[in-house]
Amino acid sequence: MDLDYRTRMRDGCIPPELVARLVELGHAGEVELQAGRGEWFCALHLARDLAGQDRQEEALAVLAPFVATGWWVAAETVAGLLDGWGRAEEAVALTRPYASGVGLSFVARLLARHGRGEEAFDLLVPHIAGWVAAEALVDVAEVVGRDEEAAVLLTARLETPGRSEWGRPRVEPDNAVELLAAIRERQGRVDEAVALLHTADVPPGVLADLLARHDRVEELRAYAATEVLGHATDRLAALLEERGDVEGAVGVYRQSLEGPGCDVRLSLAELLLRHGRGDEALEVLHALADGPGGTEDVVVYAVCGYHTDRGRPDEALAHLDRLKTRVGGEDWQCFGLRLRLMARCGLLDEAVDLARTDAPEREPWFAVMTVAAILADAGRTEEALAVLERDAPDLVRDRATLLIELGRVKEAVALLQAPVPQPTWPEPDGPVDEPPF
Repeated sequence: MDLDYRTRMRDGCIPPELVARLVELGHAGEVELQAGRGEWFCALHLARDLAGQDRQEEALAVLAPFVATGWWVAAETVAGLLDGWGRAEEAVALTRPYASGVGLSFVARLLARHGRGEEAFDLLVPHIAGWVAAEALVDVAEVVGRDEEAAVLLTARLETPGRSEWGRPRVEPDNAVELLAAIRERQGRVDEAVALLHTADVPPGVLADLLARHDRVEELRAYAATEVLGHATDRLAALLEERGDVEGAVGVYRQSLEGPGCDVRLSLAELLLRHGRGDEALEVLHALADGPGGTEDVVVYAVCGYHTDRGRPDEALAHLDRLKTRVGGEDWQCFGLRLRLMARCGLLDEAVDLARTDAPEREPWFAVMTVAAILADAGRTEEALAVLERDAPDLVRDRATLLIELGRVKEAVALLQAPVPQPTWPEPDGPVDEPPF
């Protein structure tokens, strides 16, 4: 199976969280063995451990077989180690062949850090249409003092937009406005940066952060009054909270609730909780829960989380009971939450029985996962494993995790390394000019 696919999808390999768990449980020898057998995350853990002991050549030897495959991730990792050890020329030599492709921005930044910024800048210019390369170009421009040249290049891209594959005009790179604003900001031309972001289709958090960085509170307040997604409101409240003006932050949220924007009551409740105002937070949460959006998962989890964090899971269960009556049923997410709350209330066996007899039919696998999780949390690991093996054998990582906890490491490794078929996608019969959805 392709190494890159395995590591990206965490299929057919030992994932990093289980490598760490193996080491925690005293199975470092197994990790070292598997590193020599081509397990990337095992090799990565071992190499970092050796590097931490200043055993540089041994660390490089562990990763060398992966680098030899031509895999960029391995080359990037080794180059990072070499750079950290002061062996920059070796890092450049290793990664320079990748500069025409996936390694472009890494190589450029590496060159710039080590006195070859002009070379890095010129390397990036032909690729400015790509957002990653453009971002690297702006970073390198700061190092070599070529901010204005980078700004001219980005301005030209804004004035001559390309076209998307579906025929609509589109600026390439799509982060050109943000990057140009970043250059103007560090040149001290903040008004220009603000004007750019005001007139362009950029994530609202970008402008809000800029205004906050320069203490332009009234402008941020005005922006928050019109920005309907709530990002500017959150940033303004955070700025006031950082200054110690908690009442001002609370007022920002309360004022936002009177406008047409998104509902910010969850953010308000979190702010109140951070400052020990639990009764006010609960009042806000209950008002939210009783409103039209009270059945949304994020609201349900917030209300139940408030009660369980205070050692009152029975009150969280009572809230789920009221919600179930209100909507005439219970979806699989609320059902799973109910099972976990029951377990916290000492009703583990009852929760298991309920899951087996009353699981929502649409998502039976979720009930199986939840039963296994609550059994494992209660120390009944053998039972949890038996549930998965009987009812959800495809949940390989969950089964392997339990095997590791039981000390059955070889079985877990064999299970994780079992081949997983990669998906294949049919080739289109002709040109594709419609979005893939």
